[in-house]
Formats: sequence, structure tokens, C-alpha cells
Amino acid sequence: MIQHQLIEACRRNDRKAQLKLYEKYSQGMYYVALRFMKNEHDAEEAMQEGFIQAFTKLHQFTGEVTFGAWLKRIVINKSIDMLKARKLDLVALDEHRVAKVEEDNNWDVADSVTINQVKEAIAKLPERYKYPVMLFLIEGYDHEEISEILNITAVSSRTLVHRGKRKLQEHLKAYYNGTGS
Repeated sequence: MIQHQLIEACRRNDRKAQLKLYEKYSQGMYYVALRFMKNEHDAEEAMQEGFIQAFTKLHQFTGEVTFGAWLKRIVINKSIDMLKARKLDLVALDEHRVAKVEEDNNWDVADSVTINQVKEAIAKLPERYKYPVMLFLIEGYDHEEISEILNITAVSSRTLVHRGKRKLQEHLKAYYNGTGS
């Protein structure tokens, strides 16, 4: 069954089709949730809740993006909602104090730094930087999308990502200098 037919069957509440779609995407969505949730149980819960919401709102899927991208956004939103519920509030910056942030694509980090070291460094960032940086660098969202997901402005997204990348870079330089763990 091709994906379009599978999605149409899911819209008709076909449980077998829903199971097939779940089996196709559950592992990837679990790892998306795990990047936010820090433990397997919470990641599983966020992923499951994301699927429930996706199946409930499948009528809103227009096909403008791939189903996987649409589902990924739901799982990320569900993960962030769960974190917010635990009082890990994301701090929006005061728009009046935000200086214009230029895109900083200059990464002076050694080529020997691994993706796992980058992920570990992101996990150590303060909460207000961690999620915008993760959405930008790991998930590939732009500032408009991040602003919608985190309910902040695009200017705040740019600022948080810029500052978070600086802190991330500082931490990763320790690996370059041989003092990283």
C-alpha cells in the first residue's frame, strides 16, 4: 500500500492502516522525542501522545509537507508541552532589549568532534537555549518554525539560537583543547 492510500485508510479510521503507519514511523519518532525527554519512558509517552494527536487530527494533514515531517512536528510539540508541564519553562526574551543578531555560521570547532559530543553539549545548555538550538541544529527547523513551536518571536529564536550556539561552541572547544570528557 503506498503512503497516500495508507493515510487515506487512516482517515477512515482503519486500525490496520494506523498500525502500519505507526510501525513505519514509531522508531524514528521515538528518537526525536528522546532528544528532548532525556529518558526512555518519557520519550515513549511523548511519541505515543504524538501519534494519538496525529491520528485525531489527520484531517488537518494537507500533504504540503511529507507525513513524516508533519508527524515529527507534532511529536516535538508534544515533547515540549510535556516539558513545559514540568515547569521547565522556556524563557522568551524581552523584545525591547534584544539586539539585532546576525546569523553566525562560523563554527571554529575541531573536525574530530563527534555528533555525540555535540548532542551531549546541547544537553548541557541552559533550558532557554537547549530547545531552540536542538530544533535549529539537530531537527533543521528555521527561525519562523521555531518561533511557532516554542511560542516565541522569530527575533527571540534567532537570539536564543545565536547565544546557544556560542555556549555550545565554548563547550566543544574543550574537546579541541583536549580537556573534554
